Amino acid sequence: MLLYTHPACLAHDAGAGHPECPARLEAVLHAVRAAFPLLPWREAPRASRDALLRVHTRDLVERLLDTPIDGRLRLDEDTAMSLDSPEAALRAAGAGIAAVDAVMASEHTQAFCAVRPPGHHSTGAVAMGFCLFNSVAVAAAHAVYQHGLQRVVIVDFDVHHGNGSQDIFARDERVMYASSHQSPLYPNSGQPDEVGVGNLANAPLAPGAGSEAFRHAWREILLPRIEAFRPQLVLVSAGFDGHRLDPLADLVLEAGDYRWLSAELAALARRHADGRLVSLLEGGYSLTALRACSVAHLEGLVG
Repeated sequence: MLLYTHPACLAHDAGAGHPECPARLEAVLHAVRAAFPLLPWREAPRASRDALLRVHTRDLVERLLDTPIDGRLRLDEDTAMSLDSPEAALRAAGAGIAAVDAVMASEHTQAFCAVRPPGHHSTGAVAMGFCLFNSVAVAAAHAVYQHGLQRVVIVDFDVHHGNGSQDIFARDERVMYASSHQSPLYPNSGQPDEVGVGNLANAPLAPGAGSEAFRHAWREILLPRIEAFRPQLVLVSAGFDGHRLDPLADLVLEAGDYRWLSAELAALARRHADGRLVSLLEGGYSLTALRACSVAHLEGLVG
């Protein structure tokens, strides 16, 4: 396994008291380094504008990269940029691209992108929900257009539904999107009847749901759908805000649930994708839970 990150991802500042803060990434990096001291780290490159334009409109790319920022640029009530945010967003998206290239070249079969800002809420035209560029969508499009893959799955276990990832690929049968998420909860999407062209699979979980409901959703609904899709590459939107300690949601998952699902995904990738799996950090706002869950996630992946 490889780990991709960049110091610029620590410099993005959404504002004082904002839950999507640099301490989140610091917690993940410190925990992973302690648990996996031999894990090779690589510096995330910048994503090119052409790579971003595969999934985002030119207006959005230019707004995020070219708007002068004096202090802070507020995109919506939850989402803001500082002077350092464009570089962080480019490195976050670039990490996913570089990780896809690495696993496709068989350098390693797995990669974890420890980056921020998160991305899965950003649609083709709108940055929202703490997210700037949709890094996992950029990685999926790169796999399709640069590597010629015909079956890429985005697996999303963040507590919030990845409306942006779903929106971007809802009409593209080459990319499957599979998600468990709390409902009702922001962004109030991701119902089972949202099926796209047969490439979307959503399993909402009620507030208060725990390990039993989470594992049932994946074992009985989502994993069989992914298995039938036979993905050539597994991409993961790894959000850990379903943990019982997280302040922004109401699921009661444990680190062991993420370890279990990660092991299931790694096994599925071995069956269908020569083991190729790339995971990108999304949400998670309890530092204690982030430390435990990021380590559990990697433990599940590497076995």
